Amino acid sequence: MNILILGGGGREHALAWAVMQNPKCDKLIVAPGNAGIAAIADCASIDIENGAAVVGFAEENAIDFVIIGPEAPLAAGVADRLRDAGVLVFGPSEAASRLESSKSFTKEICDAANAPTAGYGHFKDAAAAKAHIRANGAPIVVKADGLAAGKGVIVAMDEQTALDAIDDMFGGAFGGAGAEVVIEEFMEGEEASYFILCDGEDALPIGTAQDHKRAYDGDEGPNTGGMGAYSPAPVLTDAIAEKAMEEIVRPTLREMAARGTPYQGVLYVGLMIKDGQPRLVEYNVRFGDPECQVLMMRLGAQVLDLLQAAAESRLKEAQVNWADDHALTVVMAAKGYPGAYEKGTEIRGLSALPESGDQMCFHAGTAKKDGKIVSAGGRVLNITARGASLKEAQKAAYDMIDAIDWPEGFCRRDIGWRAL
Repeated sequence: MNILILGGGGREHALAWAVMQNPKCDKLIVAPGNAGIAAIADCASIDIENGAAVVGFAEENAIDFVIIGPEAPLAAGVADRLRDAGVLVFGPSEAASRLESSKSFTKEICDAANAPTAGYGHFKDAAAAKAHIRANGAPIVVKADGLAAGKGVIVAMDEQTALDAIDDMFGGAFGGAGAEVVIEEFMEGEEASYFILCDGEDALPIGTAQDHKRAYDGDEGPNTGGMGAYSPAPVLTDAIAEKAMEEIVRPTLREMAARGTPYQGVLYVGLMIKDGQPRLVEYNVRFGDPECQVLMMRLGAQVLDLLQAAAESRLKEAQVNWADDHALTVVMAAKGYPGAYEKGTEIRGLSALPESGDQMCFHAGTAKKDGKIVSAGGRVLNITARGASLKEAQKAAYDMIDAIDWPEGFCRRDIGWRAL
């Protein structure tokens, strides 16, 4: 098969790495890719949010299967354009992608499906939103309704922080994403991520993970796109996972199908777990980043078969073969992230790192300049390792980090602390 992956982050490097291991993969192109991806696949420059451009590229390059990594092309309807052109694609339709691109739509679906989630209000003007905050007090959660690259959520532990978040969102801090806001009750418990492949009718769980959203050790500092993750997530026991499927996932999929927008792709189910009861925090319509990196590490070559089965509505006949192990990834970010940071700083020592089924450095925001690897984003590297235990995986990942020479970068030193 000739395969095209859309995206250029750590998630797409991990997907490319797993797909390349499958003998079905004859040729792999990633658009736009990054410096790490360029070492294992061809990279192409296309506007991945332009459906016509993606279709044209797929036809010119005899692409058999397109895997869409990030949420923006999905929200822009790129999967629809590919399906209309008869190109096999992994990723939900624009209509189904509203599960991520509109927080208020997700709440509406949860109400209709009777899926347990936080109480909420949906607001289109700042005055009404602030009145709601003052009436309910803190802690409270303020969310930009639209896509904000994983950063449009403010967990406000005091009322003033929540009111400031309203000013920021309606003031344009998150662009069009903050033109409307959803304000939710603060849910206590432990958060975990559950990943489900869907083919429009059937659903197949493919793993659990736990992300670390705060920038600094001890879950301190601002929210980020994610500073590290591990899989599996011990808090998401088999019993709780099955409860989440029965009470949240399957009712959601039935409701989506009933509305004429069946869901086909990966469904990232963000859960808050307390006293054995899961409640929905959010849906994402793509693999999490950096959760994807630990899932790919544990799944390996079978990923291509599973994604293809979902795209071809054959999940009934698919099964996941799990190794009984653990994986952990640590994000190395540019100093200053998630605020202002410098780009173009050289990263040394990468060529000496191990590359195997147990240890990989996935590139996120990198570029090649004058033969050197330089930083090209906020989250730059995903140092990922497997082990028989989580402790073993953690040690292997941090041993790799200690071999990297990049003074302008930083990472958390406590990834995995909840489970350990």
